[in-house]
Amino acid sequence: MPHEATVTTVGRHDGQPIVSLSHVTLRYGDEAHEVVALDDVTLAVQPGERICVLGANGSGKSTLASVVCGLLAPDEGTVSLLGEDVLGPHGVDFEAYRRARRGIGLVFQNPDDQIVTSIVEEDVAFGPENLGLPSDEIGRRVSRQLRRVAMEQYAQHDPSRLSGGQKQRVAIAGALAMEPQVLVLDEPGALLDVRGRRGIRRVMAELHEAGTTVMHITHFMEEALDADRVIVLDHGRIVLEGSPQDVFAHGDELSALGLEMPFAAQLATTLRSRGIDVAWTCDKDTLMRELSGRGQGTIAPRMGTEVERDIPSTGQAVSCDHVAYSYQDDTGRRALDDVSFAIDEGTSVAIVGQTGSGKSTLVRLLCALEVPDLGRIVVSGIDTHARRDRRRLHGHVGYVMQHPERQLFAETVLEDVAYGPRNMGLSAEQVRERCAHALGLVGLVGKEDASPFQLSGGQQRLCAIAGILAMEPDILVLDEPLAGLDPRGRRQLSLILDDIHDHGVTIIRVTHSMHDAARAQQVIVLSQAHLLMQGAPREVFSASHEALLHDAGLGLPEPMQWALALGLAEAPLTMEELVEALVLREEAPHGI
Repeated sequence: MPHEATVTTVGRHDGQPIVSLSHVTLRYGDEAHEVVALDDVTLAVQPGERICVLGANGSGKSTLASVVCGLLAPDEGTVSLLGEDVLGPHGVDFEAYRRARRGIGLVFQNPDDQIVTSIVEEDVAFGPENLGLPSDEIGRRVSRQLRRVAMEQYAQHDPSRLSGGQKQRVAIAGALAMEPQVLVLDEPGALLDVRGRRGIRRVMAELHEAGTTVMHITHFMEEALDADRVIVLDHGRIVLEGSPQDVFAHGDELSALGLEMPFAAQLATTLRSRGIDVAWTCDKDTLMRELSGRGQGTIAPRMGTEVERDIPSTGQAVSCDHVAYSYQDDTGRRALDDVSFAIDEGTSVAIVGQTGSGKSTLVRLLCALEVPDLGRIVVSGIDTHARRDRRRLHGHVGYVMQHPERQLFAETVLEDVAYGPRNMGLSAEQVRERCAHALGLVGLVGKEDASPFQLSGGQQRLCAIAGILAMEPDILVLDEPLAGLDPRGRRQLSLILDDIHDHGVTIIRVTHSMHDAARAQQVIVLSQAHLLMQGAPREVFSASHEALLHDAGLGLPEPMQWALALGLAEAPLTMEELVEALVLREEAPHGI
């Protein structure tokens, strides 16, 4: 696909580029299994420019980030970083790479790949110490950046005891403490709650205003709207490039690449298809102003029933009764405190809460990987406190942890998926049947003999999930299953989970997406180790709870935010409901 949009230069982009790649190609693997991660990429980034990089999983985004940060040297082409010619016709200049890397900061997609010490403030200090800065200057930088990411109270904590989102904040603070000229962030918000993502966007805006060059890789389309320039990769090539408005005008091309438009652009496109004459835009404020001046009716829309399906319960799948759990460290902090709720069999449940609120701890307790210090948990009629009883849950509860692809270990996809069923003592025929069914559910039929490590990132996650599904659990517990997936991958996995739920499996998943939570039948909200509220999505996500959710680091689903801002009589949970409400308002008689 050729470049479809023209490059729009904005602001301080005179003079020499701070990052320059010319005809860069980078390959992985050997001749038999060669992968071209970057294919003839030419890119110039100007000082102070803010660039957003989009693309499906496996498109080359993280590889591009590693090249820009000086962590990978391409096989072909030339590279200049911060005025240093690090790769040219005569090969790699290692000394130039060393000099350039001192001015470049990188936040990895997974914070576990970046955190190197056992104390938070020491980890943040690691980069400045390697720069040889005076100790008092290091102390100032550490304090400032921990405060910036709201982690100052965890300065003396062990990072390994933090939640995934808290670890990500520590990693970001460490990169910022180096005060780099160029900052590259690879999916920094994937594990963060709503407040955390807002905070990272605010920090990037501050850095951009101060003149730092920022390259931001993300699967959240809304975040791309903040950029001066958007770059879209596909199979290692730049296929779209320009301002956000230019790039997101190519909705069909983005959809074919497994991406999507920001919410405002989707809404404008859908309204136009329904005959409402609004100007197409991807800017929220522009569309909001136009819609605010249209339609006089205040008719309450008829809400759909898809989100609020009846729960075909035959009993309780899970019961938590005054559960408390404390971290096994010097702090003795409580991860959960006096938490009580029940989940009926066959229910789809979303667990939401700010980073560090206790979500991952709760699901580990539900899977009997830990036992509560106080209170009682009963899963499928089995009290989890006694070790001999916990063994009876094997095969009844399936647990998909964060980054499930890291559970892969076998030589082939089939062997990996078959591991669980074989350990259950099933016959060879039963194992074959279950594996075939699970691989069919996740769309990996035909990949049985492939190495799981040669699959794309999204396919690796599906392979790991297939291994859990092959055990045919009654309850499926997932901790942020959609984190790090591109829009196509998120849609695919959501449909798979819907199908599993339709077959009677109880689905319990942790999510930071209010959109995903709105599609569940029950929402459980945690805040600072306590149960804040629970109920159906329309009970939890209501205008009366907006301030409470905001204080808990969360928010309302996007369609509801729009509806409240536009003064609709009833707040919808989905894009479809919002569109229907706006169409009804447009058609309503004046003054009704």
